[in-house]
Amino acid sequence: MAKHVAVLMGGLSSERPVSLRSGEACADALEADGFDVSRVDVDRSVAETLAKLKPDVAFNALHGPYGEDGRIQGILEYLQIPYTHSGVTASALAMNKLLAKTVAKTAGVPVAKGRVMKRNDLALKHPMSPPYVIKPIAEGSSFGVLIVREEQAHPPQSLSSSDWAYGDDLLIEQFVHGRELTCAVMGDVALDVCEITTEGHAFYDYDSKYSDGGSVHIVPADIPGDIARKIQEWSLLAHRAIGCRGVTRSDFRYDDRFGKDGEIAWLEVNTQPGMTPVSLVPDIAAHSGHSFTELVRWMVEDASCGR
Repeated sequence: MAKHVAVLMGGLSSERPVSLRSGEACADALEADGFDVSRVDVDRSVAETLAKLKPDVAFNALHGPYGEDGRIQGILEYLQIPYTHSGVTASALAMNKLLAKTVAKTAGVPVAKGRVMKRNDLALKHPMSPPYVIKPIAEGSSFGVLIVREEQAHPPQSLSSSDWAYGDDLLIEQFVHGRELTCAVMGDVALDVCEITTEGHAFYDYDSKYSDGGSVHIVPADIPGDIARKIQEWSLLAHRAIGCRGVTRSDFRYDDRFGKDGEIAWLEVNTQPGMTPVSLVPDIAAHSGHSFTELVRWMVEDASCGR
């Protein structure tokens, strides 16, 4: 009998549209591979829905709060449904950018300098000399990320707006010039390093991530071999230190303007990387010899409780 997989998608976060695309792509691949698939558009009755479905495995294709921060993982643990990706503690830890950076730094991973500030305090004056980056503590897909350039006389005034939707606690990081690199980890193996280039975007933002032609993925990245090996080593180190499972993706900045041995800074680990047709992890996995179908099948086979 074919294994019954419930693909969890949609959800309650700002990343709902991306999650729906990830979930549909994974569900289609699993169906084509012979699995019995139920598509679950996650709402607040998800526990009741899953209790009725009784799937063999939950494939977590959710992104952002409620899906990536330990909450859905706790429900799946309670229901004792084996699930993909990281568990409760690692998901919650990785979703909090400050805590994740603290753990990664303690483990020996180089991180960008930064601190947390209240939104209204930050709106009053520069917390450090520009350039710097403002990030919500617990959002994904670059939602709410602002880059403050050298020429800006004051912080962005959108921070004090009543329309601000990304929380009051913000992470302020020193801006690291250079190239955008990322590395996927699959189980206990660091895959290839990928460079991301964007056209017409200030940085790798939501539109460049998810629109056709918004970014170019160069796999493997055209960087010195010793730099690639360091990034692979630090990606696996962060994955393990935070307690991640399954597939993750670590993001870096590499400043080689003054030579190949320039600054490298780890930015964050993504415990629920995008699985859309234009996402990074499927591209990286393909270059490492794993088709999209093989990748999602591996995730299902890797699923468990107690992660």
